[in-house]
Amino acid sequence: MALTSPWTHRHLLGLEQLTAAEIVSLLDHADSFLPSCKDPGAKRTDLAGKSVVNLFFENSTRTRVSFGLAARRLGAEVIDFAVGGSSVSKGETFVDTARNIEALGIHMVVVRHSCPGTPHLLAQHLRAGVVNAGDGAHEHPTQGLLDLLTIRQRLGRIEGLTVALVGDIRHSRVARSNIHGLLKLGARVIVCGPPTLVPPEICAMGVEVAHDLDRILPECHVLNVLRIQFERQKGPNFPGVREYFHLYGVTKERLARARQGVLVLAPGPINRGVELTPEVADGPSSAVLDQVTNGLAVRMAVLDACVKAVG
Repeated sequence: MALTSPWTHRHLLGLEQLTAAEIVSLLDHADSFLPSCKDPGAKRTDLAGKSVVNLFFENSTRTRVSFGLAARRLGAEVIDFAVGGSSVSKGETFVDTARNIEALGIHMVVVRHSCPGTPHLLAQHLRAGVVNAGDGAHEHPTQGLLDLLTIRQRLGRIEGLTVALVGDIRHSRVARSNIHGLLKLGARVIVCGPPTLVPPEICAMGVEVAHDLDRILPECHVLNVLRIQFERQKGPNFPGVREYFHLYGVTKERLARARQGVLVLAPGPINRGVELTPEVADGPSSAVLDQVTNGLAVRMAVLDACVKAVG
């Protein structure tokens, strides 16, 4: 299935730069790949003869595996770059490493890095396409797209819905990609968490801010429960696990006070007993595993669209 609107981008660096029509086009394109995602034996040739390198400078499970599997399902050759055994450890610059890999005939680079803006820098120096798989606390566009796809699947629309992003907003690239995508598609967005984990400047993105989860629960069609990023916490921003769970943990009892039919998302990995209880994570309101499947479809769609734009 072709994209529903023309796609001319070699890169996917974030959702901030995309129009609503371009986002919807990628979601529709991802829908067309879902049958292949659900059939482990399905083999496609959309990207036969193309090569994709996973250039991950941060730890990852779902995203890295998903991109690799997406490329292979499309018939592309996949190279997984191991930072530990590379020339980066000898002092080679990030850009030089990428350019040397590109010289081997790479068509697409999927990059994750702890420094915001790294994929944008790479896109300025490479002829190959660049897909942002997460850059610091800036954006994670394919996670934003898979969350949008899951909401649309489960609830039939995005426009007019109220979506709460709950938890560690300050350090969350997922939150920022979700905000850009949701607002462009007509949703109302509330960010909710402890005052120390919700930066004041987030209001400039067009969202509402709340610090009382119980107060907003009856208004929300979707709760997207973000992971507390303990590895990024600096100083006394985090109130402590027990206090956080008491105020913001999504439990079966708390969910019973929410809007009927509320959808629960979690980008993962989940800290069970901190952000979600097992009853909620594995319960009927949860779409966590649907998100994983949809992530494969979204990454197939993104790779297909961007590689073909590269030519």
